[in-house]
Amino acid sequence: MKSARIALVTGANQGIGFALVEGMASRMGPDDVVLLTGRNAQRVADAAALVAKAPGTRSRVEGRVLDVTDAGAVAAMAAELHERHGGVDIVVSNASALLTPDRPQSEQADEFIDVANGGTHAMLRSFGPVLRPGGRLVVMASSLGRLGHLDPRLRPLFDGASLDEVEKAVESWRAAVHAGTAGERGWPHWLNVPSKVAQIAAVRAVAARRRKNDVPEGTLIAAICPGLVDTPLSRPWFTDFSQARTPAQAARVVLDLLLSERIDPALYGELVRFGSVVPWHDGTPPQEPDRLLAP
Repeated sequence: MKSARIALVTGANQGIGFALVEGMASRMGPDDVVLLTGRNAQRVADAAALVAKAPGTRSRVEGRVLDVTDAGAVAAMAAELHERHGGVDIVVSNASALLTPDRPQSEQADEFIDVANGGTHAMLRSFGPVLRPGGRLVVMASSLGRLGHLDPRLRPLFDGASLDEVEKAVESWRAAVHAGTAGERGWPHWLNVPSKVAQIAAVRAVAARRRKNDVPEGTLIAAICPGLVDTPLSRPWFTDFSQARTPAQAARVVLDLLLSERIDPALYGELVRFGSVVPWHDGTPPQEPDRLLAP
């Protein structure tokens, strides 16, 4: 008898994270458990109750408070799930902080980097070891994170880097933002670009170390680009939403990958968009204005 699957999504109170939980709960089995996580206890409880009561829900849905900026809390939850269930089968690192163009980027840098990058690092470090064979661990990212979007001076910081080296590069970038020297060092003004590059580099670092064992077992470690999704996070930065997807539409493509029985080995460790690999080295440094870039 096949054991129940355990799935976890961070930043799942709203947007694509919520849509992913909805989709998992309707497409996974009655013995499976989907954990909807976020920082705000009330919002987590309300969102989990909404999914649990939805007509198409089949799986058990649990709301759990998880602040991904607290590496200790992330590690504790991973350890708990390993002890209770023997590991996890699907992990989606989706949490992000709101970034707006109406405030100086330096004022928003710490929270944004702590959630998007610190959270990604914590999830990879803690949930990678408890991912069961054949499982899926993905980071929601963007094609804005292609290495080519960085100034050539900065690309060696992330290309072929270990996770420790990625973390060091992120802290160097953060320090430059606060010191007012980021621009002269080649860092893009828009925090989202280097943040996404670092997220994908972190995924690639972990995948490079695990590939030999993971690929034969059908396990997937990858970054996912869902395309332009109409959410409060994207609204301030893009002017044309005519081709944007709703969170539910974007989630369906991601769910097809997460719930597929077999994974194309070519996707392992890569940035995946609509089922295809987005080349890591593509892209060009952004020109003005940053906000017109498409994900």
